Amino acid sequence: MSIQGVFNTQVTKASSMWTASAFVQFTAFLVCITAWLIADKSSFLKVFQVHPRYLLLGGAIGAFITYTVIKSMDMLGPAKAAMLIVVAQLLVAYLIELFGLFGVEHQPWEWRKAIGMAVAIAGIIIFKWK
Repeated sequence: MSIQGVFNTQVTKASSMWTASAFVQFTAFLVCITAWLIADKSSFLKVFQVHPRYLLLGGAIGAFITYTVIKSMDMLGPAKAAMLIVVAQLLVAYLIELFGLFGVEHQPWEWRKAIGMAVAIAGIIIFKWK
């Protein structure tokens, strides 16, 4: 993610945010189609059998993630941005498990996970401290 974020941020400086994001998504599409043709060849239409339908929004969420990674890398630098992104992803992932969202099996509250998250957040504060 860090390398991709730096690459995408540099492409943005030469073009624009949305041009760079579209290029990133397009090249990812080409890689996925190529890998599908080589390795998988299952019916592409099966993705439309997924229920609930909102699960098909992963690509749109991916575009938003690309945008936020480029902006954060540009504003904060690669190290701070990567740290914030990873901790934010851990926090959201834990909340998804904790509340059993999006079809994920509900997991019980665990103090050790909460303490681990607090340590990660403290790490960000220490890293950012001047």
